[in-house]
Amino acid sequence: MGEKMIERLNAIENRYNEINEELMKPENISDIKKATSLSKEQASLKEAYDAYQEYKRLTSDIEAAKEMVKDPELGEFAKEELEENQKKLEKLTKDIEVLLLPKDPNDGKDVIVEIRGAAGGDEGNIFAGDLFDMYKKLAERNGWKIEIVEEEKSEAGGYTLISFIVRGENVYSKLKYESGAHRVQRVPVTETQGRVHTSTATVLVMPEAEELDCDLDMNDVRVDITRSSGCGGQGVNTTDSAVRLTHIPTGIVVYSQTERSQIKNKEKAIKILQTRLYDLKMQQREKELGEERRSKIGTGDRSEKIRTYNYPQNRVTDHRIGFTLNTLDRVMQGDIDKVIEALITEDQNRKLRGE
Repeated sequence: MGEKMIERLNAIENRYNEINEELMKPENISDIKKATSLSKEQASLKEAYDAYQEYKRLTSDIEAAKEMVKDPELGEFAKEELEENQKKLEKLTKDIEVLLLPKDPNDGKDVIVEIRGAAGGDEGNIFAGDLFDMYKKLAERNGWKIEIVEEEKSEAGGYTLISFIVRGENVYSKLKYESGAHRVQRVPVTETQGRVHTSTATVLVMPEAEELDCDLDMNDVRVDITRSSGCGGQGVNTTDSAVRLTHIPTGIVVYSQTERSQIKNKEKAIKILQTRLYDLKMQQREKELGEERRSKIGTGDRSEKIRTYNYPQNRVTDHRIGFTLNTLDRVMQGDIDKVIEALITEDQNRKLRGE
């Protein structure tokens, strides 16, 4: 392992231990905001810290085994142990290289997802509903929670639009690659000749903004209260509880109607508006980066076709990395981990190559 990597690991170790000391101070124990911030920072360092402790243990064991190899009685045993530990160290070094790659500051955040039926009319809307079901099942598999924010059901089934929050551990790190156009190839229910049609639905994944991410001035926001409609529940529909916010400088409009309480709908709408403004800020920053943005997975043009779901061949293909699975039936049941893992691995490999 190079000197620079060792220097970085030493810095991580020192900071990790400093935070331990900070967390023991009475003034920080009583300051919930400070204690939470320190705990979050420590949690972000823990994996690299633990890997470095293991690295030091292995290098120490290797040095001891090298000495033992010279012993006539223990030499053979020491040789086996030495070879085994050297293999472990080689793998651990590669793992540490990945751990030291620049972290996406949004990876630990919850997300807001919007799915819209696009090309293909009714079939596009039905497919939008299928994608929502896929992500809902993925959330269940990972122990994540989903909150629907807005939904516009299609008469033929599915949604013209569904917007929802996904809460859980490191949700954005897994779902950030899902933004883009998803294409489906299958025989629609309404097709009498048995012909395969191609339709699309678009997915937008945004990291949920925190207060520090977006300074929202409510003087720039017009608030409209309306009567809820659709599937907010009978109790919701009898009151003026839906909230629409319009951000005047950008023209961004958000709508929340899923809660019975007008106050809760407003709180949820404000959170979505903050997230949209933060997402806009990220897009502008990525645009300024130019070529760097194009080398990343999941930050390209949001109208880009990223994946095809071919029902007749039970095949799903991610076009960004040329990855194909012939288990579409399982993917649509939320078993999408192999696709996500392949995208994460390729993203890491590109960063390791300096792309």
